Amino acid sequence: MDGEPGQGAVVDRAILGAADVSEEVLVSMIEDDLGISGVELVSCHAEVAEYDLDALTTAGRYRVHGTARHTGGVSPYSFFVKVVQSWTRSPQFEHVPESFREIAAASLPWRNEPSVYRSDLGDRLPDGLSMPRAYSVVDIDDLSASLWLQFIGHDSTRWSVETFVRAAYLLGRLAASPTVRPLRTLGSTDVVRGYVRGRLDHQVLPILRAEELWAHPLVAPAFGPELRNRLLEAVEALPRFMEELDGAPLGAAHGDACPRNLLATSGDRTRLVLIDFGFWCEAPLSFDLTQLMIGEIQTGARPASELAQLEAACLPAYHQGLIDEGCHVPLDTLRRTHALLMLLFFGLSAVPLEVLFGLPAPGSAAVVRERARAASFVLDLLDSTRSP
Repeated sequence: MDGEPGQGAVVDRAILGAADVSEEVLVSMIEDDLGISGVELVSCHAEVAEYDLDALTTAGRYRVHGTARHTGGVSPYSFFVKVVQSWTRSPQFEHVPESFREIAAASLPWRNEPSVYRSDLGDRLPDGLSMPRAYSVVDIDDLSASLWLQFIGHDSTRWSVETFVRAAYLLGRLAASPTVRPLRTLGSTDVVRGYVRGRLDHQVLPILRAEELWAHPLVAPAFGPELRNRLLEAVEALPRFMEELDGAPLGAAHGDACPRNLLATSGDRTRLVLIDFGFWCEAPLSFDLTQLMIGEIQTGARPASELAQLEAACLPAYHQGLIDEGCHVPLDTLRRTHALLMLLFFGLSAVPLEVLFGLPAPGSAAVVRERARAASFVLDLLDSTRSP
C-alpha cells in the first residue's frame, strides 16, 4: 500500500481546489488519525460544512470523510478542512476606504490560526480544555492556508449558566497558565491599543459622532437620546480609560471565546474544545469574558436580560481560574478591567454601524434592541466599578 487510491476507490475532493493535499499526504493523515499503518483508500468525499456565520478571514469550511482498508478491516475517517485567508480577498474589503486599507488588513490577523495549529498549544492547555488536532497546515500561497483538522462532533444544546461558569473558569486558567505563557505571543500583542488605533479611531468613533447614525430608523428607536449621550461621554473619556488599561496585567487569550468557539462533546460540558484561533493574543486579564458573555447577544441568540446573571457568575469563576494557576489579582481590579474591555470591544460598537456603509444590519430590529440593552448594561457596569 503505497499511498495511492486502491483499485475501485471512490474519490471526490474537487470542491477543495487548492486546499487539497496529495493522496500520499491524505493516506498518511488517515493512518495518523486511525493509529495504524498500511492503509489503502477505499473512498473519500469532500463537502461544504454547514455554518451559519460568515467570517472575513475564512474562505471555506469542508468535511472530508470516507473509508480506508487495512489489515484489521475497513474503518471510517473524517477531517475538518478550513481555508483561511487575508480578508483583503473578501468582497467586503472593497467597502474599506483606500486610506484605511493597510490598517484594516492588519486588524484581522489571518496568520494567527495557522501559527497556533503549528504549535504545541494542545499539549499545554489546562485540564478540561482541548483543541482539534492538526494533521496538516498547508500554505496555499502568501495570503491563504488550509488547515486539516480533527473532526469534532459536538453537542449544540443551548448553554446553561453552569456551562458558562465552567467556560469562564477554564478561560481564567488559560489566561494565567505558566505552561501556556510562552505561546501567548504567537498571535497579536498590544491588542487594546491596536484596536483603538485601528477600528475605533478610524471607523467606530467617527460614525458614532455622525448625526445620521442616530437618526437611522433601525437605530433611533433602540438607542435613544439618553443611551446616545452616555456612549458619547464614554468616547470622550477614552484617553483616561486607556491609561487605566495600560497598567492591567496580561495573559493568554483565545480572543473570540464565544460559546460557538467552545465546543462540548458527547454531552460532557465539563470539558470544552477550543476552535477558531484567528484572534489568539496576549491581552489584559478578563479579555475573553467579553465574547463569552456578549457573543450570543450580538447574534440575537440570547437576550440581554441574562447579562447580569452571567456577569455575577462568570467573573468570580474566571477569577478562581486565575488563582488556581497562581495568579492573585484582586477581584475588584479584575472587575474594573472587565468593564473597560467590555466597553471598548462591545459597548462602543453595539450600535449597528453597518447601516451607514450600506451593509446588511446585524439581524432584526429586535436584535438591535437587545444590543442597546446590552450596551446599557456595559455602561452601568463601568459606572459601578469607577473609583469614588
